[in-house]
Amino acid sequence: MNSMEERKGYEKLEVWQRADRLVPNVYQLTKSFPKEEIYSITNQIRRAAVSVPTNIVEGWTRRSTKEYIQFLNTSLASCAELEYLLKLSARLGMTDQETPVVNEAQVIIKMLRSLIKSINEKLLEARC
Repeated sequence: MNSMEERKGYEKLEVWQRADRLVPNVYQLTKSFPKEEIYSITNQIRRAAVSVPTNIVEGWTRRSTKEYIQFLNTSLASCAELEYLLKLSARLGMTDQETPVVNEAQVIIKMLRSLIKSINEKLLEARC
């Protein structure tokens, strides 16, 4: 497979598309955060958001299913971290608790769990 085919592959994943759209929304949301938070919670939120689609891409380019699942799990962990940090920022008064970004992170978490489960089930079927 050449790199163009690989790129087209992950871009077809709805979970990647949603995670990719989430990143600019997170950046927009965090623009209003206090300037003294730029190197702490703002940076952490942005890094977690970027990590979600990035790890899907990196996993997709790996040659083994085991590695792919490992990167999907990293993406899942980053999205859970993002959800927590957004809720924390709401408790700290920087944003609303139920922003569309939090809701979208929750949807992406469910999608990643389903994708990981589906791949694992296919692996089990292949072994039988």
